[in-house]
Amino acid sequence: MINSVSIQGVKGSFHHIVSKDYFGADVLVNECLSFDLTVAKLLNKETEAAIMAIENSIAGSIIPNYALIDNNNLHIVGEHYLDIQHHLMALPNQSIADIKEVHSHPMALLQCKEFFKRHPHIKLVEDIDTADVARRIKEDSIGNVAAIASRLASEIFELDILAESIQTIKHNETRFVIVKSNKPEILQKEIDKASIKFELDHKRGSLATILNVMSDCKMNLTKIQSLPIIETPWKYSFFVDVTFDDYKDYEKAKSIMNIMATEFKVLGEYKNTKK
Repeated sequence: MINSVSIQGVKGSFHHIVSKDYFGADVLVNECLSFDLTVAKLLNKETEAAIMAIENSIAGSIIPNYALIDNNNLHIVGEHYLDIQHHLMALPNQSIADIKEVHSHPMALLQCKEFFKRHPHIKLVEDIDTADVARRIKEDSIGNVAAIASRLASEIFELDILAESIQTIKHNETRFVIVKSNKPEILQKEIDKASIKFELDHKRGSLATILNVMSDCKMNLTKIQSLPIIETPWKYSFFVDVTFDDYKDYEKAKSIMNIMATEFKVLGEYKNTKK
């Protein structure tokens, strides 16, 4: 068990909720207002682990975080799925009609856009973090401005919830990964999911061939994300998540893919929590 973790956001954020769910309420939380800083705290050994959102069921992949994990040689050691419920909150004794602006993270605004179509008088303003907006509203006594944040944020910063669960799709999940700077020792019997990265020659059928290897080795492809290789136009890296029942099947596939790919890298091997 670890003692400290860095998160993107402040207390009351969804990353904070994940830290409590995954590590327990006693873990020391290091608040960061960017993912770059979240990773820097880990690399500088100011924390023992970091929590990073990686994809959302509505808005899709958070692509820059794939690059952060890869470029800094971080190791994914676990994952956590969180049901994201966005609530509109403001200082007490106000109604939605009183609200002139809503400040929140771009992802939260995107997930709630249908709600705000019904309230065209409200100006939407992008901000760094959902819970940090709630904190500033409370500390600076900002009227006529609302935040989109978690119920925990409303409790911490003593804000009234004006509308509950305003996200467009009510079942709204975000997948978070827990990363460390050093590869942990995990028993093989506990590993049934892996995150890998590979690059392929730019020729017909190369991706299909490597995907067939995964299928032949009884692996289930749960995620595939391509990112352009900046130095080589029109060539891509592929980030893939796979699950499997037998670690030996995964080892076999890994050895074959390592030969087939121009570059192959394991980003993490861990327990699948979405079954």
